[in-house]
Amino acid sequence: MVSANSSNGATDQVLVEEKSSVRTLILNRPRQLNALSFPMISRLLELFIAYEDDPNVKLVILKGQGRAFCAGGDVAAVANDPNMGATFFWKEYTLNYMMATYKKIQVSILDGIVMGGGAGASVHGRFRVATENSMFAMPETALGLFPDVGASFYLSRLPGFFGEYAGLTGARLDGSEMLACGLATHYVPSVVICIDLLVGEN
Repeated sequence: MVSANSSNGATDQVLVEEKSSVRTLILNRPRQLNALSFPMISRLLELFIAYEDDPNVKLVILKGQGRAFCAGGDVAAVANDPNMGATFFWKEYTLNYMMATYKKIQVSILDGIVMGGGAGASVHGRFRVATENSMFAMPETALGLFPDVGASFYLSRLPGFFGEYAGLTGARLDGSEMLACGLATHYVPSVVICIDLLVGEN
């Protein structure tokens, strides 16, 4: 069942599938590689807060529509309205913190591009599933910025010098490399990913 009850017009950008005690949230801006708009971030935060206190929800799955999980924040929208910057990033970082401290089981399906804000919306979660289509990067470093969305926390905890390498170079890591360094907790071929198996139905 797809739920569409929201008041801020973000339901088209974040789809919700309800099945048993599982809620699957689908980032739905495939033409923009699921770049996080302010309505998307607000809606995700609203849903995560609601599900954490809902005894009928046991598992929250986050995935992207199309060839990207999430290519980052919609910085073009922020550039068009400079006054929006502080509000946008406060809300985004609050979502990152919510995911990092979430009490319910949360799984991110990283079957595609995972960049910048998309990393923040996934790596803080408990389970991160990479595939052969996964591609991780913090591209803001190429613009002279520091990697944000909590990157100083999770990159510094990767083994060896993976974190320094990813944070200083903005290099792209594939799914197997994400698993090797701990950015992903699992690696599964894309063709065998089945949400129904996570839900417990065959």
